[in-house]
Amino acid sequence: MQGQQAELFWRDGDIPVSVRFDDPYFSLENGLAETRHVFLAGNDLPARFVDGFHIAELGFGTGLNLLASLAAWRAAGIPGVLHYTSFEAYPMTPQDMRRAQSRFAELAGIAAELAPHWQGQAQRIALPDLHFTLIDGDARQTLNRWKGKADAWFLDGFSPAKNPELWQPDLMAAVAAHTTDTGTAATYTAAGFVRRGLEAAGFSVTRLPGYGRKRHMTVAAKGRA
Repeated sequence: MQGQQAELFWRDGDIPVSVRFDDPYFSLENGLAETRHVFLAGNDLPARFVDGFHIAELGFGTGLNLLASLAAWRAAGIPGVLHYTSFEAYPMTPQDMRRAQSRFAELAGIAAELAPHWQGQAQRIALPDLHFTLIDGDARQTLNRWKGKADAWFLDGFSPAKNPELWQPDLMAAVAAHTTDTGTAATYTAAGFVRRGLEAAGFSVTRLPGYGRKRHMTVAAKGRA
């Protein structure tokens, strides 16, 4: 089942906001700093990076998390390939992705490198140090069909209050089933039902200080008591 294209409007010139979910795609304060705090540090990255490390993500959005992850991978000097799989029901158009990414001057080089590849639909990108797959469609169906397992999950759907479908216990159980034995997950939300869903799926869950105005965030790990 293929997803539909994202509908959005722009706030302050270059901050995309989803029409469907009435929620911005990244922090109004500093989207890149939020990604680094929540998804990279929340999964203990880049310290855990090794050749073949696999990141999976619910909610590809603007591609910011991919750009930040590849920048961290390259800065760490890891030899080999980073694998990155993202699940997105409402892909952005290539033009909107490029506009959103242009906000982050620090990532301009990587954004320019990947810009010609964007198709706004299911696709793959193969670079010497990156194997990327975008799976288009409702993750409640597509994740169950996925054959892979991730070392780290970025749970980056829209707010659970506005997009509860991407945070349901069944989907958190599917995330756990597609996580390596020592894998982790991180998300900006500390909503109780999300934490309980991760715990019920077999993760050890911790609430940590969030980014900016968000008081708390959630990290989860398998293979730990």
